[in-house]
Order: sequence, then structure tokens, then C-alpha cells
Amino acid sequence: MGRLAALLLLAVTAASNTSPEKDSVSLIKTIDKTNSKGLDHYQSDNLRPLRRTKRRWVITTFELEEEDKGPFPKLAGELFNDVSYNVSIKYLISGPGVNESPEFGLFSIKDDANGHVYVHRTIDRENTSFFKIRFDVANRMTGEIEDRSLFFNIKIKDINDNAPKFPKEEFNITIKENHHTDEPVFQVTALDKDEKDTANSRVIYSLTTQTPNLKEPRFNIVPTSGLIMISGCLDHQTASSFKLLIKARDHGTPQMSSTATVNIAVEDTNNHLPVFTKENYQWQIEEGKVGSGVLRLQVEDQDSPNTPAWRAKYKIVKGNEKEQFTVETDPETNEGILSVIKPLDHEGDLEKRLVISVENEEPLFSCDKGKLRSRPVAPISASVAVKVLDRNDAPEFHPLTLVFQKEEGVKPGTRLGKYSAVDPDVVPNKIKYKVVHDPAGWVTVDENSGVITAMKELDRESPYVNDSVYPIIIHAIDDGVPPQTGTGTILLYLSDINDHMPTLVTRFLEVCDKARLTPLIIKAEDNDSHPYASPFTFKLADDSKSIKQNWRLGKSFGDSVELLMLRNLPRGKYLVPLLILDRQGFSMKQTLSVRLCRCPDGRVCEDPNSVQFSLGGGAIAVISAALLLFLVAGCLLLRCSFGSEKRKSQAHLPFEEGSQTLIKYNEECGNFLCQVMPDVLDYASQLSTYAEVRKGKQMSEDVNGMAPSASLTSSRGHYDQDLCGASRMVQARPVSDNHSSHGVHNSRCVETLDRRPLTMIVETVGEMLNQKLYHLSNLEEDIVTYQPHIYAEEGKLERSSSFRSLLIDDDELPKDFLDALGPKFTALGEICQK
Repeated sequence: MGRLAALLLLAVTAASNTSPEKDSVSLIKTIDKTNSKGLDHYQSDNLRPLRRTKRRWVITTFELEEEDKGPFPKLAGELFNDVSYNVSIKYLISGPGVNESPEFGLFSIKDDANGHVYVHRTIDRENTSFFKIRFDVANRMTGEIEDRSLFFNIKIKDINDNAPKFPKEEFNITIKENHHTDEPVFQVTALDKDEKDTANSRVIYSLTTQTPNLKEPRFNIVPTSGLIMISGCLDHQTASSFKLLIKARDHGTPQMSSTATVNIAVEDTNNHLPVFTKENYQWQIEEGKVGSGVLRLQVEDQDSPNTPAWRAKYKIVKGNEKEQFTVETDPETNEGILSVIKPLDHEGDLEKRLVISVENEEPLFSCDKGKLRSRPVAPISASVAVKVLDRNDAPEFHPLTLVFQKEEGVKPGTRLGKYSAVDPDVVPNKIKYKVVHDPAGWVTVDENSGVITAMKELDRESPYVNDSVYPIIIHAIDDGVPPQTGTGTILLYLSDINDHMPTLVTRFLEVCDKARLTPLIIKAEDNDSHPYASPFTFKLADDSKSIKQNWRLGKSFGDSVELLMLRNLPRGKYLVPLLILDRQGFSMKQTLSVRLCRCPDGRVCEDPNSVQFSLGGGAIAVISAALLLFLVAGCLLLRCSFGSEKRKSQAHLPFEEGSQTLIKYNEECGNFLCQVMPDVLDYASQLSTYAEVRKGKQMSEDVNGMAPSASLTSSRGHYDQDLCGASRMVQARPVSDNHSSHGVHNSRCVETLDRRPLTMIVETVGEMLNQKLYHLSNLEEDIVTYQPHIYAEEGKLERSSSFRSLLIDDDELPKDFLDALGPKFTALGEICQK
């Protein structure tokens, strides 16, 4: 205690609520004189009862300066805690500079019993300006911490060991020649790493040298900010660049400084006017010539080439009131290119005088007593005398577009009007006219007078007419050298007449059977215009009961109307007669075809050509009947073959195959049975067998009740199945079944049977099967919706008689009537005499 009382101590109170984050503590000065009274007082206090008191840290001032050269380790300060009065303790140190970054082992307590703090090496303040160190006291016996930790900031004292530094050693900048003196040229900045807001880090700037060192302009720098300013005017032609040496220094001791170089390039601006090399130009050009430039205007400019201060802008200030000329700048040579953009007329513009001015793209400036002046200066100009040379001019129509208004339906030969042209030359030439555009071929023009005449009837609804206007182009050709052609346009406006009737847009409608009660929209159109077109009036054109019971017209919408189906009709095609009237009552009867069909997807009718087959009980019966028919045909084939073998020795008339519907009967004699009666009698048994087969087939078809007859009706006749299984076309008119016709037919079958291959019979049977399946599928599909139709009684069936039914008495004919028939019947007579 006597040793500590001799020192000037700083008492640091460690209150119970002291936070480790606080950077400062309350310091209390205690001065304890070394006298016995004080010692006795301390000893008497130990004899008093114990009381809870605040424990204290006592620490000396730590003064550390950067870049201290030692020697090391060096005592930095001392610390004391009064817990050492009662307990044997040791002092502990930790934190940055001890066992944490930024540095390790910089501080230590050499004697943990005394609390002496040492520093072991040089410190750079620019790297770490202070260290926040933690002090603790621990029981030497148990190792437990006896008091709250003390956090102390050790601040490093700065010295002027850093000079101001520029970001770069050299700066390159560009300024314009017309830079204003009140605007900064550039700003340089230097940084000093020493402690801020101290003399060591406070920087001032100065301009050391200027190269070239001219009287004007002069550069200077603001000492505190580093702004570089200029006084006077720059001249690119005198000095195109400058080099400045800038110095930055601090206020520390000793004073430290550094330098940087600023290179300034001067960009040329417009301080010289462009000047024409010639003041007057002469130019000759033919009239009517339009194209590229033919006259070049040259200028001189002392500013730097290919800069806005050098590039010229030309302008025609006089003589171009009709805007016939233009002048442009050649970017390579800076010349002005004078061009003609509209044809010149010798008769109207024999001579012209143009005044052309020139200036630069950049405004002109000047310097007056070191100050910039920007004042308008009259541009330099030159004159161009233009002489227009005469040539043959093309005829001109007046006006260029002429409108004729006519009513459609004009008859051929009608004069529509006159469209003539004039020759602008001083001595007019003879003009001829020609139609060059008349797509419909409606008009012709008189080549001498220009009178337009109709060649055909004019129709406003022609596809060549657009919005009632029909264009016609006429050429006027003179006889000058060389010949010239003028072009004029005639717009023939055709007013409408009611020459077209309203028609249906579509004459066919398809309706799904499930949407029978949905109104159908019928649309009509009329090629005429107002007031000869819509709104239309729709009527049913048939008052018959069958139409009124099925159909009715609903609401009209001007060019369309609703068609209502009054009852559920079966599938099929229906014809609805309509009468459509325009606003003037002009009408025409038309028929709408409505197909009521099945829609597999509910929206689109199925293709009528696509037939789907399903085998029911009736189909199986038909197939069985077809197989039976095939067996019968085979039997008949064998019978015919055996019959032909028996009659190979018999003589038959030569048989010629007919073409299409022509049939040969070989009835060429006057007698009733001719001389082939034995053949007919031989075939009688075959005819009876054939009749039995036909009867049996018809009965099987009647029993089935769902297959159609073997005869397939066509527009000209029907196909009949003969004994040999071949289909032959026979006229639809009934023929009497006599023995002669069947006999001859049978004989033809016998003769041609051997020549017909078996494949023809198979094809015929297959075709019959397909027909029966098709009719059967239609019958099963429509069996529910089919309603029998009642036809009117038309009387008894008329039967046409054959030639054999004509009764001609042999006595009525003269015996020699065959001798006078001529050569056409000679062959017939010879055959009958055999």
C-alpha cells in the first residue's frame, strides 16, 4: 500500500451494471499520502464489520505512438484491482492485439501478479487506429474470475508519415476550343491516410508548371478544392494541347507532398467561316432533266477537317421558289452538290439565277479581349446562273384526271365525252390519242379528236368496277423528235340501275336432325346498290299444303330471314321454294335445298358417301340368299356348257356383240319364227327352268322384305340378270315375253358363254351383294323415321307391244314388194331366202 500511495493513480469504477460495450469508464482521482495515519486508518477499517462495497479498477494512462522504434518489449501502462486485498489474484489480458485479429501478440502482461502491460513491436496507425482490450482478475487458486471485466480502448497517436496521393499519376482530358472561362476545366483530388481533420491529413493544391507557357490562355488551380480553371481564350491553331504539373501537400510536420500530370487536348471548334472558291457559276441543263447532281460548289475552311466546325451546310436562299433544285454536302470533299429534282421548262424558265449560302454545322464563335463572343455573322454566298435548253415536251392533259358520270347500261356507240391534251412547245406538234388501260374493253378513243365512245354495254357490277368507278388511261402521243407521250386518267363513275335480282348466298343447307326446331338463317345478296338492294322481302313461293305444313318464314333481318321447320321431318333432302324481293319489288323465284342428316359429333353432317354397314338378322339372310344364288349360277353355268357341246354341230348365225344399249335379235326374216324355230323349241325347256329360277329368287326376296330387286334402275333403263349371270342394259319399256325373243337371247348366251371367264360371274355376284348390303343398311337406318308416301292414282299401266303383236295379213302385201327395196335391203333378202 505504501508503494501505491506514492503514485498518481486513476481509479476506474467497475459498477455492477457496467456494460462491456462502453468505451469509457468514470475515472476518480485518489491521492493517498504515505503516512502512518493513513495506514492506521486502513488497519482500523479491517477490524470493522464487513460491508458490501463497489470494487475498483485502477489503471494508468496508455500512451502509444505509431512507428515507435522501441526498444521492445516496452511498458505501455499499469493496472490494479482492489480485490487483491482479500484474494491472491492474477491479471489476464485478451482481445484484438493479444489473441484476436488484426494483430496477435502485440500486447501482453509480463507479470500477471503486478498488472504491467507491455507492447512488443511497432504499430502502424493507418492499419489500426485503436485496440479494444479486455482485462480480468482471476483467483490464482481456483481460476475463477473475481470481478467484472474491464474493456479499455488503447488509442494510437498519429504522426505525419503519409504524403497526399493522387488516384493516378497522369490524367488525360479533352476540352473544346470555345470553353468558357467561368466553367472548371477539371478537378484533381489527393488523399492523405493520416488521421482525418488534423494537420497531417489537410491537403492544399498548387500548379507547378504549364507547358506551353503562353501569356494566354493561363491555367490555375483552386488550392483547397483542386479545381482547374482557365483565363483567356483557347486557340486550336496556336496550341492544340497543354501539360500541367499539379502538386498536393499536407500541413503536418514534417510537411509531405506528391505530384500528378494533367494532359489537356484542345478540340477544334468553329472560329473560321467557310468561303466559296468562286463567287459566280454558269450552268446549262436540258429541260425536263431530273437526276443526280451536275454542278459542284467548292469551299475552303481553316478549321480541322471532318469536324462539325469544318463540315459545310449549303442552302438555296433565292431562285428556288418552285422547289426545283436541291443542294447537298459531299461528306468526303465538303463540296456542295447542286441537283435538279423537278423538271425545268424551257418555255417558262428560260434562265434562272440561284443564290446559295454556306455555313458550318457548328455555330461560329470569336474571342474578344480574352472573352468568348457568340454573335451571328452573315454567311458567305455565291450565285449560279442556270440556262434551260429546249427539247420536245410531252403533251399535257388538263386536268390530269377527268371524271365522267354515266348510268350503267349505256349502249354501245354512245359518246361518253372528250378528253384532249395540249402540246406545251412553242411550235405545237400533232397529237394522237390511244387507250392503254381498259380492262373490260368498254371504250374506244378517236385518235385525232380524243372523243371517248362506248364499245360495249356498261355494267356497274363488273369485277373491273371498284366502288362504282371504272378507270381508263389515255395516252397522247406527239410527232416531235423524239416523240413524247402524255398520260391522262378518266374515272368513269357508273350510277346504278335495278338490273339485278336478289339471290341466295347459298342454295344448300345442312341441318343436324337433333336441331330440327332451331331456326335456319337464309341470307340473300344483290349486286345492285342502294336503293335497289336490301332490305329484302322473303316469301314462300309455293302455297301447297306440303310446303305450308313443313316450313314457315320467321323474323327478317334485312338481308336474311329465319326459316322455321314446323314439324319433325325424317332425314333426307327437301326443296323449299322462295321468293326474294328487293326494295323496288324486283324478284326471282329460287329454291333452297335443305338436307336433314345425322351428325355423329352433333355439329357436322356425316358424309353421304361414307356408309357404315352392320350385320343384322336381315343381312345374314341376304348373304345366305346370295350364296344360294351363287350355287344356282354355277349349276346354270354347267347346264349352258353341256348345251353348247350338244349344239356344236348345228349352224348358227354369226353373233356380233352390241355396244352399250344396242341389242341384236337376229329376227331378219318375214316369217314369224324364221328358220331357227328348232333352236327355239330346243331351248323351251331351258326357258322354263330359267323362269323357275327367277320365280324362286323373287320369292326369296319377297320373304326377306328388305332387299331390293335384282334390277337396278338408271336414267335410261334397268339392268336385268340373264341366264349366264351377265348384266345387260335393256330399255325400261316392257317387252312381251314370247318364245322368239327369249330363244334368240338364249342362243346368244350359249354362243358367248365359253368366252366369258369365271371371274366375271364372281364380280357380278359380288356387285349384287354390295347392292343388297347398301339397300339393307339404308332400310335399317330409316325404318323408324320413314313415313309411307301416298301417290296420286295415274290410271292403268300402259304396255308397249312388240313388233310381233302387229297383225299384218300376207295377202295385203304384193308378192314382188321385196324386189323394189333397193340395195340397202339386199342383204336382208338374201338371209331370208336361206
